[in-house]
Amino acid sequence: MTRADLTLHPSFAVGPVDRRLFGGFVEHLGRHIYDGIHEPGHPTAGPDGFRRDVVELVKELGVTTIRYPGGNFVSGHRWEDGVGPVGQRPRRLDLAWHSTETNLVGLHEFQQWLDLVGSELMLAVNLGTRGLQEAVDLIEYTNVPSGTTRSDQRRANGREAPFGVTMWCLGNEMDGPWQVGHRSAEEYGRLASRVAKAMRLVDTGVRLVVCGSSNRDMPTFGTWERTVLEHTYDDVDYISCHAYYQEHDGDLASFLASGADMDAFIRAVVATADHVQAVRRSAKRIDISFDEWNVWYYTRWNAQEGTFAIDDWPVAPRLLEDVYTVADAVTVGGLLITLLNHADRVTSASLAQLVNVIAPIMTEPGGPAWRQTTFFPFSLTSKAAGGTALAVGIDTGTVATARYGEVPAVAAAATVDDHGTVRLFLQNRDTTGPATVTVDLTSFPARSSVAATGIWDDDPYAANTLAEPERVAPRANDTAAISGNVVTITLPPVSWTALTVA
Repeated sequence: MTRADLTLHPSFAVGPVDRRLFGGFVEHLGRHIYDGIHEPGHPTAGPDGFRRDVVELVKELGVTTIRYPGGNFVSGHRWEDGVGPVGQRPRRLDLAWHSTETNLVGLHEFQQWLDLVGSELMLAVNLGTRGLQEAVDLIEYTNVPSGTTRSDQRRANGREAPFGVTMWCLGNEMDGPWQVGHRSAEEYGRLASRVAKAMRLVDTGVRLVVCGSSNRDMPTFGTWERTVLEHTYDDVDYISCHAYYQEHDGDLASFLASGADMDAFIRAVVATADHVQAVRRSAKRIDISFDEWNVWYYTRWNAQEGTFAIDDWPVAPRLLEDVYTVADAVTVGGLLITLLNHADRVTSASLAQLVNVIAPIMTEPGGPAWRQTTFFPFSLTSKAAGGTALAVGIDTGTVATARYGEVPAVAAAATVDDHGTVRLFLQNRDTTGPATVTVDLTSFPARSSVAATGIWDDDPYAANTLAEPERVAPRANDTAAISGNVVTITLPPVSWTALTVA
């Protein structure tokens, strides 16, 4: 049996847990918008067409900031198409996902949906087919109170008060050859710097995210970040990271260790940003916006690319509708552990995406909405994690993986809130046996209670589906116990657990 000995101390702080760490991502892609969050005529839809069953699930999920409208979609998007009278909006070809965009849901409608779910808008600007002037026009439209052409246009379109968007993404994955308007690091860095400076001339309070590499495997990874930041360091607040993971060829051990790869990714980007800071002799620090992360079986999508005909431009086709298993949920929980362990530098993150498209929430047209397995670690962590992230001293065995070598058998993150409540988030990566965990809390005031909830199953590939929407749900772990200032718990194999010590 694997053993793990953990030690916590209130002085060993990583950093405050920013609520933006639990953000989401909504893109005009597949059935995410249409037949997902927006389905007029559905029994639960309001007069605005938004499904209230989905609204309630998104609220339960606990997402804070939501990135919109993309994603690859934004690199060909004209924001003006999504404002004004709905009946007069154009239908456009979406080159990113080979679909027809009806623009029935645009900026105003999406903000109405955000008001329903209680989340903050994080807006991306198109730096693929468009540039500086369009970005300035958009921020004038969203953030200037009145008295200009664009701000008065917003008011005429039904929103008197500004949107007040704080978080802005300067394009999306501009290093990717698949991106409409793909640019070199030099070209993108110069453009992003000009756009950032102009946007700040409109609103000095904005927080700007510059594009990092699309993933850690890009051949330009590292040099892209350095070059882009050399151009934009004084102009932006964040650099983005994107990472998706999937199980390859039955290699469950490597898949469960995806958090170790994410950890190395974050450390490399931090080192690159800090190198640019040192060269510039700057007192300013660049943080990370990990604004796309999830489990995504992208090889299934890649097999479909290039199979479309010139007359085949469907509206809201079923795309990227992965069905998630217990193993997927345990991996998502492990990725959340990594994000918490870097709370000092990762201060914004977006689970990609929310509904139907590689999503924790699924819907059926005219039918129900349900929680996928990945819903649970995110919702439990979003509700529980707060206050300050703590560095966890951990002594544990290792498991061998084909992709990442030897990795710790147990991964852990911890937080403590203003009331002194300690939360631990634990992942057992061992595929064959349980792990016995001991937590030393001697440095904290006396503890009196402990409770644990987690995700595991005798079948790690069990899933929630339309036919069986409640097959998998969080389970209480009754092995959790406390004696004095020592907590013990046994973690099942292939499991993720949230533990509260109050």
